[in-house]
Formats: sequence, C-alpha cells, structure tokens
Amino acid sequence: MKIKLLKSKIHRAKVTDTCLDYEGSISIDVELLQAANIVPYEKVHVLNVTNGNRLQTYAIPSNTKGDICINGAAAHLVNQDDIVIIVAYAQMTVEDGKKFNPTIIYPNELNQI
Repeated sequence: MKIKLLKSKIHRAKVTDTCLDYEGSISIDVELLQAANIVPYEKVHVLNVTNGNRLQTYAIPSNTKGDICINGAAAHLVNQDDIVIIVAYAQMTVEDGKKFNPTIIYPNELNQI
C-alpha cells in the first residue's frame, strides 16, 4: 500500500504579486523552491492563511528574489500581501513513510529563508 505524505512546505510566505492574465501556476523564488525541495512544475497546494481559500496548481521558478506570484485564474482567490502556505506531497510505502522527514522552510516577511 502507498500513502501520501507531506514532502515539502514553505510556511507563511507573503504573496508579492498576482497576475490574472497568465496561463496559470505560482511563481516562486528559485532559492525558496530549492530550499523547500520543490521541483519546477511540481504540483503544489496553496493554502491562503489570510482568507481561507485553498487551491492546487504547479510551481514555476522565478529569478526575482522573494517572489511569490499567483498567476491565472487562481489570482481571483489570493491577493497581494496575503500570507500563504505552499505544500507538496509525495507518495510512498508505509515503511518508507515511517523513515521520511519532510523539508519545511520558514521564510521571513521578505520571503527570505
């Protein structure tokens, strides 16, 4: 049997921008992506602490320091300066899950680690 476990989390990042007229996704500072062990184009869940909205999309790397930009239709659910938690999950066996530790990062108010 396989189960889904938390693989990666960026805890309480600040949304720096939204872009409705974009194909979709969430742009994330490449340094944050790497530190959180999130692969470009990986599916992520975005949990909006500010208003309670939740959405699923995929992460794309941004070369802009501290960038957390919600793109496409999801921009209707998240506003600039909202606080979000970004999570990714992995599927693994129960035995592997018992030994697994997720990567969790805690950025500051400027989205720096």
